Amino acid sequence: MNLEDSYYTIVEDILNNKEFKKIKYIEHHGVTRYEHLYRVSYYSYIIANKLHFKSKEVARAGLLHDFFYSKEKRTMKEKFLSTFIHPKWALKNSLNYFELNEVEQDIIKSHMFPINISLPKYKESILVSIVDKLVATYEFSLKFKLRFRYVTNIFILVLYGIVK
Repeated sequence: MNLEDSYYTIVEDILNNKEFKKIKYIEHHGVTRYEHLYRVSYYSYIIANKLHFKSKEVARAGLLHDFFYSKEKRTMKEKFLSTFIHPKWALKNSLNYFELNEVEQDIIKSHMFPINISLPKYKESILVSIVDKLVATYEFSLKFKLRFRYVTNIFILVLYGIVK
């Protein structure tokens, strides 16, 4: 079985879930939330395989890290506040529909690190958090028709400033 087939086997129940499919109609970073989650999940899965991380957990939690619903029209304040609290919403919603182990739960609740205060406990959580930020940067570059390499360079400079 190739990597793409094994990925689909791992996440098939999520992708086919009626509630999960509803996020196909929610805008997120200039794409749909579904597209965003799929990108984060798949790229994290590929990297996790290469690094011999827990790729199943990475694939599933990557697909669920932003699995929450929000009003179509939100104020800037509501959007800003959701940055900090949506991981809790996503975890609660995910637990309503899927069984998640401790690693998967940690990935979801800490994916906004270092913006939120939930510290990642696992290397898989750090991986999904990084991939999420890179994918979001890419999606924003599409939305605003920016060249990805320029946006990525800005992202790396910001990260360097935080880590330094």
